[in-house]
Amino acid sequence: MDTGLILLLRSFVYFLKIYFIMLIMRIVLYWFPNVSFYDQPFYSLVRVTDPYLRLFRGILPIFLGMDLSPLLAFLVIQILIDALPRISASI
Repeated sequence: MDTGLILLLRSFVYFLKIYFIMLIMRIVLYWFPNVSFYDQPFYSLVRVTDPYLRLFRGILPIFLGMDLSPLLAFLVIQILIDALPRISASI
């Protein structure tokens, strides 16, 4: 058993969980029109989450004026969060 690899996978899962929460915060903040994303701490949140969300933008069509691509981004992270502990258990 390679304990270093297992530790790395577990650390990555914890990172993904924190990143998932950050993505939720960003999506929820878009519901409040008076939030300025050019002020801290929101600017940092956008800078950290935007590259990942841009990967999925345009894959799903806009439905009733809503961009559904963050749902796909959430799904990919959730699959990784669920799969990586199983992979580390099999090592």
